[in-house]
Amino acid sequence: MMWGDYGSGWGMGFGMINMNDMRRRGTSGGGAATLLASGVTLVVFAIMPLLAPAAAPPAGSAAEEKPRFASLEVEIWPEFDRRGAALVILTGELAADLALPATVSLRVPASSDPTAVAFATAPGSGLFNLEHERIYADAFTTLRFKTEHRLIHVEYYDRLAPDNPDRRFTYVWPGDVAVDRLSVQLQEPAAASNVAVKPGLGAAAKGPDGLLYRKADLGAFDAGTRVPVEISYTKTDPRTSSEILGLSKAAPIPAPATGSTVNSGSTVTSPQGLLIVAILAALLVGAGSFLLWWRLSRKASGAAQRGAGFCPQCGNRVASDDLFCSKCGAPVRKR
Repeated sequence: MMWGDYGSGWGMGFGMINMNDMRRRGTSGGGAATLLASGVTLVVFAIMPLLAPAAAPPAGSAAEEKPRFASLEVEIWPEFDRRGAALVILTGELAADLALPATVSLRVPASSDPTAVAFATAPGSGLFNLEHERIYADAFTTLRFKTEHRLIHVEYYDRLAPDNPDRRFTYVWPGDVAVDRLSVQLQEPAAASNVAVKPGLGAAAKGPDGLLYRKADLGAFDAGTRVPVEISYTKTDPRTSSEILGLSKAAPIPAPATGSTVNSGSTVTSPQGLLIVAILAALLVGAGSFLLWWRLSRKASGAAQRGAGFCPQCGNRVASDDLFCSKCGAPVRKR
């Protein structure tokens, strides 16, 4: 074999090896790009479950069924255990055909924060705190909660003027939720006289605690229908009913539910909180993937530059491990 043929054959062999080596070097950059794409894909799949609640239609939209109470009882106890205030107790049962969990928003007067927002698992059973959100605006505080239980219990105090013996108090059901059967019960204050209520709630009857009660069903009301209840009476004794009769509050204090606490603001499980967490996770994973891609690309580029060379005879590009030029056959390094 002639030297030129030998050189050509040798060079051809090394040319094949160099091509494979170049493919291997090219794989470093491509592998980094593939790794980056895999990281981005991982981020997308990781944040999709977190973004789903944020992308869901908000409560009250056409995509979500509007809540409805099958029954709602409003109990009004003026001056029961707090001077200058009336205790209002809302006990509602969501309609049986309403899909759960259901999102409910109820407005209460902003004069006092609610003392209880709870649920019950069965009529007459114990109460458990219901995680909720409070939104303060103007004269109302909106209580917003999502519940998997049909029995809802809310308590709050509203102010009344105790300075004048002729007392007046007006409760207004704001009509936030449709009600199939709305009933109102009035507990007359101890030592009160000339009690009047509008609409009429019937004759007063003595309860087991010695106080007089009036109660009536007012019927069904669509959402958005306001129902006022006006109460007036005369009372000169400044003491509460509990103080006069030595009573204790009948309604039990709600017990904390497992994994649930009363919340007076937005939580990290809200759509906004989940969106923030998802964005931070995407930024962290994306930054890590980019840094890894940049380091691998730089390493591959440096290796290619260190390994590259040129034939001193013809200037053809040769690899670092080539002994002879694949074009002219000249030796490119010392043995």
